[in-house]
Parts: sequence; structure tokens; C-alpha cells
Amino acid sequence: MNCYETLFVVKPTLTEEEIQSQVARVQEIISSQEGQIEALDDMGMRRLAYPIEKQERGYYTVVYYKAPAEAISELERQLRYNEEILRFMTVKYTKKKEIAQYEKMVENAKKKAEAPKPEAKPEVEAEAKTEAPAQEAPAETPAAPAAEESAEA
Repeated sequence: MNCYETLFVVKPTLTEEEIQSQVARVQEIISSQEGQIEALDDMGMRRLAYPIEKQERGYYTVVYYKAPAEAISELERQLRYNEEILRFMTVKYTKKKEIAQYEKMVENAKKKAEAPKPEAKPEVEAEAKTEAPAQEAPAETPAAPAAEESAEA
């Protein structure tokens, strides 16, 4: 079996559940064709380089897997006819250096999937941004009376 990577972009107008069902559908196609999914990297909603079907954004997902060569034609056929998929691309890794890089990407995707999702982080950043001006204001206030005193003298 060969090592493959398939990147596909799902329409942004879908709900989170519909996007996850599209990802699951791609995984099912690979599994039904005797492929082994190594890792899945959800890159999330991103801006497209150029509009596709009047869409400016898309939900990117990368699937790393090992499969027989015949499985790729069936996967690409299914992706081509799926109206919810804007674009897709499959890359085959064959050389030793390519396979070593493929294994690194799989490990990175596994680490990223295992890491806890920082949902509370934007709130902390938002609080830090609102607090920052409040901390700067007191520093300016003492300097203003000193300037007034030197003007009076």
C-alpha cells in the first residue's frame, strides 16, 4: 500500500454537523476501499486564495492514509460528484525522503488532534486587550501634574 495525503475544502455554508459528516464520508470511502487512515488534520475555516463558486472561505481538512492505488480513483470520483466539496487534491508519497516527511506530518497531525482545543483562550486575549489601556492610563496621569508644576515655576 502507498502513502497518500488528500486535502479537501468543504463549503462554508454548511453547519458544523454537516461538515463533520462530509469528513466522515471521506473516511468511510477510504476505509471501504481497504485503506488505513493514519491521521486527520482539521485545519478549520480559512480564507480561499480566490473565490470558488462565489465562496470566499472554506473548511480545510487533510487526511493522511495508506491505500491501494485503485482506491484513489474511487475516492476522487466520489469527491468530484460531491457538491459540498469545493476543491480537493491528492498527493502520493513514494520516495524514502517523501515517506519520512509523510511520517513527520502524520505525527504532527496526531499531536494536534490530541492537544486540548483552546476555547477559553480568545476570552483571555480579549480581557488582556481591554485591560491593557487601563494599565497605561495611570502611568500617564502622574506625568501630567509634574509637567504642570514645571510650567508654574
